[in-house]
Amino acid sequence: TKCDGNREEQFPPGNLFVAVSEGLWDNGAACGRRYRLRCLSGPKRPCKRRTIDVKVVDFCPFTPCPSTIMLSRDAFAAIAHKHGRKINIEYIQ
Repeated sequence: TKCDGNREEQFPPGNLFVAVSEGLWDNGAACGRRYRLRCLSGPKRPCKRRTIDVKVVDFCPFTPCPSTIMLSRDAFAAIAHKHGRKINIEYIQ
């Protein structure tokens, strides 16, 4: 990752981590920040009714980044059903 390379201990329990786009990256100052996320909407009503806490471990690997926050598979599965590929979320640091 852009934050801590290959260090496995950077990943939080349950693999609830994210990569962020330029808007949140802040020249790397975002590394280790925690956000509370909640799914708001998406195709085919994908949202589960819960919030999760995630940790920033990386900068978005795509240019341009397709979203503000890219969730790990486990983080996505915790707040949305698999049939939704893209969801709208609410987040707070």
